[in-house]
Amino acid sequence: MNLTRLAGNAPLKRQLELETARRGLSHAYILSGPAGSGKRTLAGLLAAALVCDRRGGALPCLSCAGCRKAEGGIHPDIVRVGDDGKDISVAQVRALRADAYIRPNEAERKVYILENAQTMNASAQNAMLKLLEEGPAYAAFLLLTDNAAALLPTVRSRCEHLPLSPVTQREAELWLDEHYPDQPQAARQAAADRCEGLLGRAAAELEGQAAGDTQALDGALELVRRLDGGDELALLEHCVALEKWDREQLRALLDEGVLLLRDALVCSAGTLRESDPRRREAAERAARALSPRQLTQAVGVLERLRAACGSNVGAGHLAGWLGAALSTL
Repeated sequence: MNLTRLAGNAPLKRQLELETARRGLSHAYILSGPAGSGKRTLAGLLAAALVCDRRGGALPCLSCAGCRKAEGGIHPDIVRVGDDGKDISVAQVRALRADAYIRPNEAERKVYILENAQTMNASAQNAMLKLLEEGPAYAAFLLLTDNAAALLPTVRSRCEHLPLSPVTQREAELWLDEHYPDQPQAARQAAADRCEGLLGRAAAELEGQAAGDTQALDGALELVRRLDGGDELALLEHCVALEKWDREQLRALLDEGVLLLRDALVCSAGTLRESDPRRREAAERAARALSPRQLTQAVGVLERLRAACGSNVGAGHLAGWLGAALSTL
C-alpha cells in the first residue's frame, strides 16, 4: 500500500502491506489512537485505496479520478458518519444500513467512515454488528475511535484492528518543518516538544496560535493555578464552570493540563526546557507548591479523564469527576 502520507507507525504500515499483498483490503477496520494520532489520515488513505481506479501497483495511486475525488471529499461512494461531533445514534446506523444496500455509484466499493465510533450506545453497536456480519460484499467500514475498548467485543471481533502510535520527536520535527514552513522555527520546535508524538495536536497548536485560539491553554493555566493555590472551593468552582464545555474542548484543556503538570515535574527534578513564558511560570509555580507525588497523582487524574473523553460520557460528569479527584490530592 501507498502509506507515505502517514507519518511514523512503521509496524502498522508493514502489517497493512503484508495483509493487502496476501488477500487485499478487509471489509472492516477499527482505527484506534488518541486524538491527533493520524486516524483520519489513515482512514482517508484506506478509503482512497478502496475506490481507486488503478488496477495493480501500490494503492491508493492518489492520481486517478477516484483518488482525487476521495482527497477532495466529494467521492459519492465515501460516506462519513459522526463527523459533526455528536454521538452516533441507532437511527443513524439504521439509515447507514439501508444506504449500504444501494450499490456504489462509481467505484467497485462503497466506504463508510464512522468517526468517534465509541459514542455509539449498545443498541447502535448491535445494529452496526448486523451490518458487519451480513452487509453486502462491496461495502467497507472504517470505525475511528480514541478508545477501542469502548466498542462491544462482538463488534471488535468482526473488524481488523489498526492501532496508531505516537511518532518520534524527530519524526514530529520533520513533519512540522515540511507542513508548516511559514511558522517560526521556534514555534515548530515548541509544538514538537509538547505534542507527545501526536501530530494532529502539534498542528492544532500551530494553527490555533495563528488564529489566536487559547481557550484550552487559558483554562488549563487557571486549573493548575487553583490546584497549586490550595483553595479547594476555588478549584471546585473552576471545574463546575467547565460543565459548559463540550468533550472536545475538555479534551484539549486536559491535554494542556497534562503538559503543564509534567513540566512541573521536570522543573522539580532539574532544568525545564519551555520557551512559552506563561507555561514556564505555571510549571515553576506548581513545582514549588506541590510535591512530586501530588504532581504525579494529578497527571494520572487528567490522563484518566482524557481517556474518558473518548467514551459516551457527558461533559458535566467529566467536569465533576475532575473537581472531585483533584480536590482529594
